[in-house]
Amino acid sequence: MMRTTTGVAVTTALALGLTLTACGSGDSGGGGGDGASAGDGDTIQIGFSQRRLAGSDWWATLLQGAEDKAKELGAEITVTDAGGDTVKQNSDVQTLLTQGVDAVIMNPHDPTGVVEAVNATVQDQVPLVVVNSNLSEELAANQFCYVAEDQTAVAESLGVAIAEEAKTRFGSEPITAVVVGGYSGETVTQLRGDGVVAGYESVADAPPITYLPIRYGEWLPDKALNPVRDVATANPDLDVVFSLSDVMLPGIKQGLQDAGILDQVIIGTYDGQMSVVKEMMDNPEGPVQADASNEPYKMGQTAVEKAVAAAKGETQDDVCPGGEFFIDTFIATPETASQYYDESRMY
Repeated sequence: MMRTTTGVAVTTALALGLTLTACGSGDSGGGGGDGASAGDGDTIQIGFSQRRLAGSDWWATLLQGAEDKAKELGAEITVTDAGGDTVKQNSDVQTLLTQGVDAVIMNPHDPTGVVEAVNATVQDQVPLVVVNSNLSEELAANQFCYVAEDQTAVAESLGVAIAEEAKTRFGSEPITAVVVGGYSGETVTQLRGDGVVAGYESVADAPPITYLPIRYGEWLPDKALNPVRDVATANPDLDVVFSLSDVMLPGIKQGLQDAGILDQVIIGTYDGQMSVVKEMMDNPEGPVQADASNEPYKMGQTAVEKAVAAAKGETQDDVCPGGEFFIDTFIATPETASQYYDESRMY
């Protein structure tokens, strides 16, 4: 675990050589104010328990947004990296509480496995803001706010965009598709996977589609490579790939290339990484035909805003009605990519 004070970026990601790019800006709603101070005049201390950092610039960007917003609001933030280990994440949160943080932000590795961490925040009466990955329904009752994109709606928009492209490319001919998600049994993977399927099915006259069994890439490019190469080699007639994260996209494309079918496949992907948006601008006939954003920088900012508001004693009804806050997103295609591309941002 490392400690960060305002204005100092010292995350585990830096030690791993990840670049934390300050992308996007502006308030995305929530509490806060001109400065963050606890009721007794002390600076608000926020603990941020991240599920993993290594290998993902998306997670690094999420954390950068949180750090930048904490600096802006005059709060201090302590970051821990669970490294994809639920047991460690439970321990990390308890350590943060022992250090006396005023609020906890958690990006949970497992929606049910972090029960010890959640119960500890309840016992210590410390508000909990959940970001990106959600908690199970039972545990979510204990959160002050869940900050994310509306994953079902965003994924549906991706499914719709790919269905429209499939109509143009394949007409009424039946097609074959595969979804590449993060982990088996993970709620994020389920929501996004179900969303793209529902979005595709909502488009009238879209080609009949058969889905191969979902593959899992653990949200990392190297982990996605082999599963995609295997399914592409076994199914040379594959037409559509839904990548549920841009982070996995390099591995997915390499797997398709290794199988010799990259040029024939339509790819719909999820995250809104600016390099992918630029790829659609530069190569509109290329494999990537849609990218749905989920704005990690904005998400990190908003999580800190909600945590500071909770630490100041503001109510959930005022700051996060219903316990959820969905950020604004976009869907980019080759035709619309130039509207959303911003070279100063990573996402």
